[in-house]
Amino acid sequence: MTNFEQFHFDFYQSNYTIDDQEEGCNSYGSDKNLCESRKSQAEKQPPAGAFVPSDMLLSPQSYTGQILQPAYSPDTLSQPGYADGFDEEPPLLEELGINFEHIWQKTLTVLNPMKPADGSIMNETDLTGPMVFCLALGGTLLMAGKVHFGYVYGMSAIGCLAMHALLNLMSVSGVSHGCVASVLGYCLLPMVILSSSAVVFSLQGIPGTLLALFIIGWCSLSASKIFTSALAMEGQQLLIAYPCALLYGLFALLTVF
Repeated sequence: MTNFEQFHFDFYQSNYTIDDQEEGCNSYGSDKNLCESRKSQAEKQPPAGAFVPSDMLLSPQSYTGQILQPAYSPDTLSQPGYADGFDEEPPLLEELGINFEHIWQKTLTVLNPMKPADGSIMNETDLTGPMVFCLALGGTLLMAGKVHFGYVYGMSAIGCLAMHALLNLMSVSGVSHGCVASVLGYCLLPMVILSSSAVVFSLQGIPGTLLALFIIGWCSLSASKIFTSALAMEGQQLLIAYPCALLYGLFALLTVF
């Protein structure tokens, strides 16, 4: 064994025990109180290999709750996330903006051109009914042997943009794109009736032409009535009905020919 290993072994080996400490404490009478305090601390500490639960190491004032039961806090119940339940949440259709009552009222307003329109309801950007009526128009044209879905969507988009620009020039308050698309889409319902009749009999004749003119007047009258009531444009219904008649005339040409 070398000198370094012998020094290392002698350095870490010690025969010091608690008895030696007690003897040292007895030899010095002046430090008796200090030795007694050290002895009491040594007796209180558990052995190194013994298992001590964690709750015994903590002070009794550090945790006031019970096991698996958190302490009660009155602030948790005051938060709005805990107060609201699933029963108080709005329905899914209401969150999506689908109101069947308003859709039914708008449909009745279009079917009855002489009925006064409610401006507060007609000014909504509801696109559920227009999408249904556009699909119905394309479906009835398909049943008649005419695949014109692209023409229907294209003319609808161009017509909405043109009417939006025209109404913004004529009205004081202005109008949104969604309102224009909603009104023009709902007023397609009479055109769906015309395309449905084209499935039964041919419209290329005098009766078909008269029926198409009647449907065009019906659609344009309903659309102009709704625009004048929603935008407060009294006395300008005929000015609005003319471009509407041109737009619905294109849909009538698709249906007849």
